[in-house]
Amino acid sequence: MKISKIKTYANQYICIVQVQGEDGSLGWGQTAPYQADITALILHRQVAPHVLGQSVEDPADIGSLVELVLEKEHKFPGSYVRRAAGGVDLALWDLFGKQSDKSVCELLGGTPRPFRVYGSSMRRDITPEDEANRLLSYRDQYGYDAFKFRVGKECGHDEDEWPGRSEAIVKEVSTALDGEALLLVDGNSGFRPKKAIELGKYMADHGVVHFEEPCPYWELEWTKQVRDALEIDVTGGEQDCDIPTWRRMIDIGAVDVIQPDVCYLGGLSRTLEVARLGSLADLPCTPHSANLSLVTVFSLHLMGAIENAGPYVEFTIEGPEYYPWTEGLFSPELVVTDGKVQIPQGPGWGVEVNQKWLQKATQQVSEIG
Repeated sequence: MKISKIKTYANQYICIVQVQGEDGSLGWGQTAPYQADITALILHRQVAPHVLGQSVEDPADIGSLVELVLEKEHKFPGSYVRRAAGGVDLALWDLFGKQSDKSVCELLGGTPRPFRVYGSSMRRDITPEDEANRLLSYRDQYGYDAFKFRVGKECGHDEDEWPGRSEAIVKEVSTALDGEALLLVDGNSGFRPKKAIELGKYMADHGVVHFEEPCPYWELEWTKQVRDALEIDVTGGEQDCDIPTWRRMIDIGAVDVIQPDVCYLGGLSRTLEVARLGSLADLPCTPHSANLSLVTVFSLHLMGAIENAGPYVEFTIEGPEYYPWTEGLFSPELVVTDGKVQIPQGPGWGVEVNQKWLQKATQQVSEIG
């Protein structure tokens, strides 16, 4: 099958990608969120010229096509080209799933099933008391038995969102949930090693099991220092889109759990490679999927199939007031029941992008001829 047309539907936050084969077959994907209108431009200028007219005969060929793009655009080794290429990769996986009448999970050898999720809070503007009460209500309403919340300040240089908040929220949430849910925290590159280790030991005493991105993510040696000093899992990788960086992260033992983002990394094919590298090192893979765009759908399919899947998928508890740009994006919506979400069972990604959303987006087309 030759790729004959690529169409994007974008706004500032989301870029949906449609890939069409010369036989008329269609697949839908998405680039990474944020500045997505820029990613759409890059897709048409730096990705489409290399993939239009290329033959892709089965899913095993998709990764090679993405690598061709990255080699052709080797002068631009950063995130945007990978985000753009990932949109094409993900659309092709959907296309092949629909052609074979299988879900992507099944194409990968997995079985669509209910998969455990952890409730992920994005908020740092919330008091410890209010956050604890909110998590309790989500536990009771949806059956979550694991939650992640925020400590420190994003890229905070050891500063807190306000003095004492990190310790206070750890204690408050731990006391409120009282061992009835696993506790995960996200530092968002907030600390130098000394402070991260001090806070990590405090969190371990309060039942926290997962400390995500404690140090600036680009400082792998710092993160390794924290991992070596703590008994709780130190995790990371969501920002990283370069496979050699992943190899180095794994080789030096910087983390206990790898957390690739399917969209940031450049698609499913590259994420499968990272998962494979992690598996060789006996590291579980728990992808980053911090919003309810299609990235959560992609992550569910991935986790239903890989051998080193971690115990849960990230599932944000923030609603349309926090992520208004995800509202009405696709159907059927993902629903948490008893702390689990069903991996979509239909062909491809098992969801449909809503036409009303597409009609409001800015459209661009690249095609042969």
